[in-house]
Amino acid sequence: MTEQHAGITFSETMAGPFALGESDPSAGEAAGKQSGTTLAMHAAIEIPDLDRFVADPSHDGRIAGHIDFPPFGEGMRAERGVFRLFSPTDEKGLTRMIYELAFEHKGQPYYLAGYKEVRNDRHGTDLWSDTTTLLTRLHSGRDSRGPVAGAGVLRLGVPDLGRLTTTIRVTNAASPADQVRALATFGRFFMGSLWDTYSPEAQV
Repeated sequence: MTEQHAGITFSETMAGPFALGESDPSAGEAAGKQSGTTLAMHAAIEIPDLDRFVADPSHDGRIAGHIDFPPFGEGMRAERGVFRLFSPTDEKGLTRMIYELAFEHKGQPYYLAGYKEVRNDRHGTDLWSDTTTLLTRLHSGRDSRGPVAGAGVLRLGVPDLGRLTTTIRVTNAASPADQVRALATFGRFFMGSLWDTYSPEAQV
């Protein structure tokens, strides 16, 4: 019999000012604010084996969803991508949460590649800013090696974070206790101390 591993699924929406013709997220955010142009990423994420995902920083989850970007259109389907939490970097104390989605516009492939920077220092981690700010670039082509077509900064607001927690589901739990354990493991791994405020249990 195949061993069963508890997993997690959840949905996350991030949106923010975004502009074509920019390659730096901060510059794209400023240009997007000036022009009133925003991009929204709606992602459905699945982590089939939570313990493996937490233990191995290089282990990917599954991500799909759709993109809303008025210059291109609404509801553009994105059926593949990359989702990874706390991927190590060359800088000590800095890890990245990776969100990437591939989609098409008028038959042309595009690749939205974003990351959240999570810093740990002696003053602690600014978890709210770190885990809710996605620095994003839009690439022409099928992956992040393509030329940059636009950039911006997407954010997860307080209402969005509250909605995110209501979408979290545990899959393949061996027992109710395993389900509770998996939920707490993911919540504190993904959100740190924010979990104690925004977890489903905290809303009761």
